[in-house]
Amino acid sequence: MHDSALHDVAMDDAALHDVIIMGGGLAGLTLALQLKRRDPSIDVCVIERQQHPVREAAFKIGESTVEIGAWYFAEVLGLREHMEQAQIKKFGFRFFFSDGRMDIDGCTELGASTFLPFPAWQLDRGRFENMLAERARHAGVHLHAGARVRSFEPIDDDGQPAGDRLHTVNYEDTAGGHALQARWLIDASGRVGLVKRKLGLAKANDHNANAVWFRVPGRIDPHDWSDDAAWLGVCTPPDRWRSTNHLCGPGYWLWLIPLASGAHSVGIVCDAVAHPLDTMNTFDKTMTWLQKHQPRLAQALAGVKPMDFAFFRDFSYDCAQVFSPQRWALTGEAGVFLDPFYSPGSDFIAISNTYITELITKDRAGEPIDAYVGVYESLYFSFYESTLAMYHGQYDLFGDPLLMPLKVAWDYTYYWGVLAPLFCGGRIADLTVMARLRNELARAKALNAAMQDFLRVWHEASPTDNTATPRLLDQSALPWFAELNRALADQLDTPAFLHRMRGNIAQLERLAFELRAEARSQVDLRKDLALDDLVIERVQAPADGERLLDDVWYARAVVA
Repeated sequence: MHDSALHDVAMDDAALHDVIIMGGGLAGLTLALQLKRRDPSIDVCVIERQQHPVREAAFKIGESTVEIGAWYFAEVLGLREHMEQAQIKKFGFRFFFSDGRMDIDGCTELGASTFLPFPAWQLDRGRFENMLAERARHAGVHLHAGARVRSFEPIDDDGQPAGDRLHTVNYEDTAGGHALQARWLIDASGRVGLVKRKLGLAKANDHNANAVWFRVPGRIDPHDWSDDAAWLGVCTPPDRWRSTNHLCGPGYWLWLIPLASGAHSVGIVCDAVAHPLDTMNTFDKTMTWLQKHQPRLAQALAGVKPMDFAFFRDFSYDCAQVFSPQRWALTGEAGVFLDPFYSPGSDFIAISNTYITELITKDRAGEPIDAYVGVYESLYFSFYESTLAMYHGQYDLFGDPLLMPLKVAWDYTYYWGVLAPLFCGGRIADLTVMARLRNELARAKALNAAMQDFLRVWHEASPTDNTATPRLLDQSALPWFAELNRALADQLDTPAFLHRMRGNIAQLERLAFELRAEARSQVDLRKDLALDDLVIERVQAPADGERLLDDVWYARAVVA
């Protein structure tokens, strides 16, 4: 049926809903469930172009969760039982600085030797989204699968209040054309970006990176690559395969993620200049690239037929607006996308869906939402900017086995100490708490941006030695680091939460001072850096023996 025929569907016959969600993938289905859990009486309609059930194993990328997304799925949406029984418990992030090497057990390894307290999971996206669709239907969501949006009209942003005006959507399925109307319109269409394209909201950012990925049957287990008993016995349980394993080199990183359906996800993410996409945009080219950069993995994949193969060019992007007082919103990849490193995709779905749920709830209660829209959007973009700083211009560090572990320690201290507690502690939309922490959060954001610049300059002033004596950098052996992770599950009253957050930020400042002091003791950083002004007078030098990271984390030769 053509658009003209769809427009002939009389609006008088249009089905009326409280919320229409265009897109029934991860972002759209989780939002539908969150809205129904918040208010079972709300009428939610989801339009999804894929037929359900979808295939397992090789459906979509984005399989690794971290703490915000894991908490959102398990606790906010009540899906813990599914996560524990039908998905794979994740053994944290693990990094091997293995560019050009066959000896996985001779490389510097960064990761935990035992499970940290706060759980996360590896997701088979097909299995997960099939479950979400079943839960949504059971909750009373109108899910139209195998349907395609053909046209839609958001409420005109004419400077007037939205009032009782309605959004309109026309979609088509095997039964023909259908017309819908709703008070709220949500775009969860992923990279299609329906609202973004229609309203001209697309924005580029300066993070120029590409990715290729594929899935293979069976399990890729680093333990199969070594017969060193000591190395094999380091982890309890000896399940390195459960980790999101990163094989790292200058300008790139490679992921290995196990899926519960019996497949393994493999992806290469790289700086577009250092590793052009045309060197790996077919499976055969990727195998040639692996033979040079990750020969042990290339050996493990020899003769394996991939289940799929795909790539994205210049995958990172921004957006001019994600929430509107005209009662529309963008969530998931329909709005912004950062980088798959640290797996923030489900985190940003959790945050945007929570803000959207708050806006819709307030609107249904008759509360004006204009002020909330502005504040929530400002917070959302602030989290986006803070996280983007961890990637932008940083890819050359990824092959540095001596400095990259310090960056990971910093990035996770910032994430577990600042961003994740706000969500897991239920304060991400609490504007009273946010206002009371305004100065501390602004300082933490500035400190993170300055640290990313400082790490880059430190790296540029230092040699990268991929043949250095191997080290196991065990995150679980750092009591303060493990405690940051454990504490994410604490549900505190407001005074205790504020005290915890201020203490976390003070610890971040202390780590910044320590990293600055270590760098200055090793290399001559001939540049004025913002980090100096942020920490030089604010933090007192720690007493001997009170460093957060011990000597093994700073194993770098002094450079004249």
